[in-house]
Amino acid sequence: MISTDLPARVDVAVVGAGLAGLAAAERLRAAGASVVVLEARDRVGGRAWSETLGKARFDRGGQWIGPGQDRLAALAERMGVAQFATYSTGQKLLDDGAKVRRYAGEIPSLGPIELLQLHLALRRIDKLTARVSARDPLATPDAAALDARTVADEARRLSPRVRGVFDVAIGAIFGVDPAELSLLWFLAYLRAGGGMMNLSTIEGGAQERRFVGGTQTIAERWSERLDAPVVTAAPVRRIAQQGADLIVTSDRGKVAARSVVVAVPPPLTAAIEMSPSAPARDQLVQRAAMGAIVKVVIAYERAFWRERGLSGEVVSTRGPLAVLFDNTSSDGAQPALVGFVQASPARRWNGDTAPIVAQLVRWFGDDARTPLAIVTTDWSAEPWSRGCPVAVMPPGALTMAGTTLRQPVGRVHFAGTETAVEWTGYLEGALESGERAAREVVREL
Repeated sequence: MISTDLPARVDVAVVGAGLAGLAAAERLRAAGASVVVLEARDRVGGRAWSETLGKARFDRGGQWIGPGQDRLAALAERMGVAQFATYSTGQKLLDDGAKVRRYAGEIPSLGPIELLQLHLALRRIDKLTARVSARDPLATPDAAALDARTVADEARRLSPRVRGVFDVAIGAIFGVDPAELSLLWFLAYLRAGGGMMNLSTIEGGAQERRFVGGTQTIAERWSERLDAPVVTAAPVRRIAQQGADLIVTSDRGKVAARSVVVAVPPPLTAAIEMSPSAPARDQLVQRAAMGAIVKVVIAYERAFWRERGLSGEVVSTRGPLAVLFDNTSSDGAQPALVGFVQASPARRWNGDTAPIVAQLVRWFGDDARTPLAIVTTDWSAEPWSRGCPVAVMPPGALTMAGTTLRQPVGRVHFAGTETAVEWTGYLEGALESGERAAREVVREL
């Protein structure tokens, strides 16, 4: 329940009212612990954020669910939030900068040799992924060597056009360029989500379905039903041990707790003053950088791309948009597309949507020239996320500073999708991490 009252004392203080924090709070209440949730924003949901545009509510943050994300599916059903299929009927487009080509299937339209190159690269990545543990990447026999390399090193032998398509996929999944990613961390991430193709596709993949009314609806209904106060506009500044208590200081005041669950992106945990400190974990989170994504929702009077036998899906190796999907509302009342400016172009984003409209006209013709509305969300400018979709590890970080973000510091425990070992970086991963942190606290209490 949303509240303005901060209790003086609880068993557990949870920092963050995204899906991870709410999952931890619910599990802790079920175990009999008294709980308060402190949220920096004036809303719940974290990186799940939905707002009305035209005749429907659309997601400005995370929006998809795919097979194997059972926690999220069960939660949505329990909250009365229905799912619907992401529209994928028709041909797709590949814009390689020189020409716009139509294609069908999951692999963009490339020449025979280029397709072979891409297939061989994906097979090699699959073989490497199978050797790496999502729970403990450093248990891999050649972990140090893999951590010293980047994903760009792995893709160096690809032709320029194949490399362009590969880079787009990396940017869409992580929000960074391949040269920024530790190969070891990348492989552990893929292992947690079922492989690169699973994370990149619609049918049978991570983008298969969406939520009616937007993903944030789940968090909103959940927080209303939660048998614990959720205090918004309460950013946490300090967690300090004082005798047997942990004193959590927020902009709404202080609360004493026996244990704390911090369920915010890793870079944000570095901004919370902790006493005693944890130098090893601090080193790790200082190296973790949030991905850079600008999410763009474009509303139209009609879904003209469907009329032309197109699915709305586009892969583009030229900017600013790198990928595009059909984003029409579940009832079809509000036709829309959704695209992403990602990685380096997102860091250079200046808010100008004219180049985006020019891209849409290049792909779909004059019908795309006059959208009803364009809404952009630069997640790097969001102070309580500092990026999206996920924090990533650069080369050397894991072997230098530790194997995991999950290790508690005294009675301070950590959740958030980056700490998950199943579906890391996804909404499902956030739920898994919150449940795991709650189990740790219950054992401690």
